This record gives sequence, structure tokens and C-alpha cells, in this order.
Amino acid sequence: MSDEPFSDEQKQYLSGFTFGADVARAVSGLPVLSGRAAPAGSMLSVGGGGADLNGQVLPVGPERIALQAQADTEKSGRKLCKEELAKRDKNPLDMWDEIVARSKAGQFPKGTDVFLTKWQGLFHVAPAQDSFMCRMRLPGGVLHAWQFRGLADLSDVSAGGYVDVTTRANLQLREIPADQAANILYGLRELDIVTQGSGGDNIRNCTASALSGIDESELIETIPLAKRMHHHILNHREMFGLPRKFNIAFEGGGRIASLDDTNDIGFRAVRVDETNASDDLPAGVYFQLTLGGITGHKDFARPTGILLRPDECVDVAGAIVRVFVASGDRTDRKKARLKYVLDDWGFDKFVEAVEADMGTPLRRVNANRLTPSNAEDRLAHVGFHRQAQAGRQYVGVVLPAGRMTSDQVRGLSDISQTFGNGEIRLTVWQNLIIPHIRDADVDQVKAAIEAIGLDHDASSFRAGLVACTGSAGCKFAASDTKADAMRIAETLQSRFQLDEPINIHVTGCHHSCAQHYIGDIGLIGCKVERGDDMVDGYHIHVGGGWGDRQGIARLLLESVPSDEIPEVVASVVGGYIEKRLGNESFTSFAKRQTIDDLKTLLTVNA
Repeated sequence: MSDEPFSDEQKQYLSGFTFGADVARAVSGLPVLSGRAAPAGSMLSVGGGGADLNGQVLPVGPERIALQAQADTEKSGRKLCKEELAKRDKNPLDMWDEIVARSKAGQFPKGTDVFLTKWQGLFHVAPAQDSFMCRMRLPGGVLHAWQFRGLADLSDVSAGGYVDVTTRANLQLREIPADQAANILYGLRELDIVTQGSGGDNIRNCTASALSGIDESELIETIPLAKRMHHHILNHREMFGLPRKFNIAFEGGGRIASLDDTNDIGFRAVRVDETNASDDLPAGVYFQLTLGGITGHKDFARPTGILLRPDECVDVAGAIVRVFVASGDRTDRKKARLKYVLDDWGFDKFVEAVEADMGTPLRRVNANRLTPSNAEDRLAHVGFHRQAQAGRQYVGVVLPAGRMTSDQVRGLSDISQTFGNGEIRLTVWQNLIIPHIRDADVDQVKAAIEAIGLDHDASSFRAGLVACTGSAGCKFAASDTKADAMRIAETLQSRFQLDEPINIHVTGCHHSCAQHYIGDIGLIGCKVERGDDMVDGYHIHVGGGWGDRQGIARLLLESVPSDEIPEVVASVVGGYIEKRLGNESFTSFAKRQTIDDLKTLLTVNA
């Protein structure tokens, strides 16, 4: 052994590793090794042999991490928010009998039970609608024709007779009466569709590249990884103890973006070429780990410097979630996301805690050794496109702001089963894909899609249109987003033609389900004073993007009444077409203009 003292770098690593080991032992109820006194309320201040403030012994199982975090919060003199108190008083996963009993009695939940019922996927959305919305878990956005048809039948009997595609490549049923709640849950389980943990303080539907396995430009298939993550979540109880919701995405580097940089955890595929390989880093495809995306709070997932083999991703994600469960804010819902732990701790400290949880260091690789993919095509999710498989195509079906009637769902199921392999794939762009269509059948598929009142082609405005549920079905929304989004698209496509999409994201409230900050044009609902009345309206943002165009949109106009919005947006687009340089994208155009310059264009084009 060398007699040389440790270098500063070695001392820093050992200190961080010891801290991480203390974190892992503390959340497991074991004494810390360093002997250092932990600050009150920290993850390390377990104390009392695992007893909470009331002298009750905390359980030894996986739930202990969340319960210990709650106990530590109170020991530090801070007050748990009402949602944390509700979760501590009643485990939301143990409410099945209550939900069934209320359904039999035709009753909606009250008080904090409204919040806790979300753990089974049921959202009471009053006063927008005196009904439930039900959200599902469809890992990677994949389901089969028989399931899709079953959802249509279930919606006709127990919901509103339509199905919505969400911005997490997922599905929702709406207008569910109180007495149909149990029938929805039973019916979904009989279709092999899971709802557990699809709402509330849980990890939401795990997304992946929609063309996984059929895109010749992708680096790696990601739907299998999303499915593995899905099963990991369902079979680890600590994954349900989060202080707030959580998003995970796998990006395979193909033509349709999964928006991984907007997620709490993003896994982005990259290649290590032979020229950058080494004995400890063989050439091949890996995943870059990014953390902390939450664009509703104006932040993208940031690189950690960690590079993972595909088979390491799920275990690392589990460790990240466990550290977040132990460290997230349980006093303020607005600060209870991973971003704020990272802002407080810094990335190095957080990654050290993850390494301690796993009991092994993670692989750090300079980004200069990595080759990313640049294959994204913003029109690849609509229309017919060739697959990697010879003689086969997929079609991206255009849905009006993500909504289908039950009859349309049955029609799409028939098309998938007759002309494809019976598979339906949802995208984060609120549409769906039917893969594995033979070249010889394309014309028949076009006719079949048109016959059910849908389209296989879209203008550059419809292709990039995203809208949340809005005030027609969400109690938080200030405006009728789906209806307004369609009016905007109709106005624009009647006046302009573009060679690439302009993404228009229309969201109803600060929760930003339609991610308005990453749209070329992003609208967020508000109420606008007009005379003695308050009417629906929007604040307008411009210049957002993701991936290579990453950026948070800037505020352009405030409090525009919704009936004026189509003309105002048309004025913005008209100014862009008139003043852009060559084939300049809207995002590039908007970024090189000052807000005052853009407002001048509005005046010119008024």
C-alpha cells in the first residue's frame, strides 16, 4: 500500500461516498457509519430506533422510507401539508373496498378521499364535470386491438362514449358517473389494463419512443425498457411513497421524440463509437442519464454525466426514486418535485446518495466521447411512413385534439387487426400509430380511416397541435382548450401553408399538462376582464422547444380573450412567414427577435 496521503479529489469522493452510505443506512433504519451528527429533519436524522413523534414504531418494509421522511419533517418543526397527513392516516392503495362501496351507493368521494382515490386512477373532476375521469397505465403507449375495442365498449356503458389520448402516450375515460366507478375499474382489469398509481403522488405512465423496433434510424428499442420499468414500479411498494408525481421517459434516438428532457428522469440513447471506446467502455449503445425536467416550472432535465448500459437503467431509476422519496419536500406541494431537491443539494450530492443506495459507483463519461442521434422528424407521427421491415409501413392517425368517439376506436381496432398486427401505439403528440401495414394495403387503409371520420394526413398546424382537457373536463382549467385549439388550427390552415410544423400547445392552467412552455407558440388559460364580466382567455408565449431546439418560451402577450386568439395567433404566424430568413424555423425566428419586435409584427399584421 502507498504511504502517500489521499489527494483532495480522493478525499472528496470518499466523503461523498460515506455520506451516501449514511443515507442508505438511515432510510433502512440502520445506524450511520460516519458518526457525524445529522441536522434535524435531514434524511440521516432517523433517531429513536425508528419511532415517529407519537411514539409509534415505523414499519420495517419498503413503506418505511416515506413514513420516516414524514416523521423527520415533523421532528424538524416543520408542518406536513394536508396531502401528506392524508397519506399517513390512510394508505391509498388499501381503499379498494371503500371505492367499491361508494360506487354501489352512487357516491363520489369527499374531503381528502378525493385526493387518495387518484391512486386507483379515478379523478373526481367537479365542478367542471360531476363525474370521474379515469387514467390508465400503458407502458410505452402500446396496447392491442382487442383491448382498444374493449375500451370503446366500456366507455359506451360506463363513461362518456369517447376516449382521449394524453401527452404521456396514455388514455383517459371521462364522464364516469359515481355508480360506474367500480365497473370501470373491473372492466379495465378484465382488459389487462392497470390503473394503480396512474394518479396522485406516483410515477406516471412510463413513456418510450413510439416507433421502437420499427424505426431504422433508432439506436435502440425502448418500449421493452418502459415495460420493465412499469413492472418494477408495480412490484416495489416504496415506488408509491413519493412526495409528488414523477415522470420517466426512454428516448431511443428515432424519428418521433419522446420528450425525455421534460421528465424527472430521462434516459437518452447515445452511441460510443470505436474511436472513443476503451477497455472499460466498449463500443455500443448506452443511455445518458438526465434529471429534473419539469417544463411547467421552466426547467429541462439536465445531464448528470452518468452513462448506463440498457440493463442498468431500471435499477438506477429505482434508486433515484428511493432517494427522492426520502428527501423530497413534504411541506409545500409547489416545491415537492425532484427539480427542487437537485436545486437544493446539487447534482453531485444527489448522485452520491443514489450510488450509496445501490452500493456501487456509477459510470461517469465525458460527453465528448458520445455520439447522439439527430434523426427526429417532426412530421413522422402523422401520415404513412416506411418501417425498418421490408414491405411494411405505419400510419400516424390524426385525432382532433386527442379525442376519439367509441365508434372511431372500434373502427381503428378493426383497421389494426385487418391490415396490421393488431397493435396500437400512442404518442406524446396525442395521436396514434398503426404499424405493420403491407405496402399493397395502404390505399385501403386510407379509405378505412377516412370512412370513420378521421384523417391520415395533417397540415403543419394540425400535426403540431397539442391541447389538454381544458375547462370542459378539468376543474383547474380557465379555458376550453380543446375547442379553442381546433379553432386556431382551422384558422391557420385556411390561410397558410408551411413545409414544417409549428407546434401550438394549448394548456388550461399552471399544471401545464400540454407543456405550453415548449411549444413554438404556447398558450396558458386565464380569465380576462371584459366590461363587467370575466371571460375565457390566454397568455401567449413564443419560441419554446425540446431536444436540439431546447428552450422555454417567452411571454409575448397577456390576457387575450379566447374569441380573439385565432386572429392573434394568425398574426404571429403571418409575421413569421413574412420576416423569416429562408427556411428558418419558427423557434429560430422567435429567438432572434426581441419581444418588442414580435409585438410590432402583430401590429403590422393586424
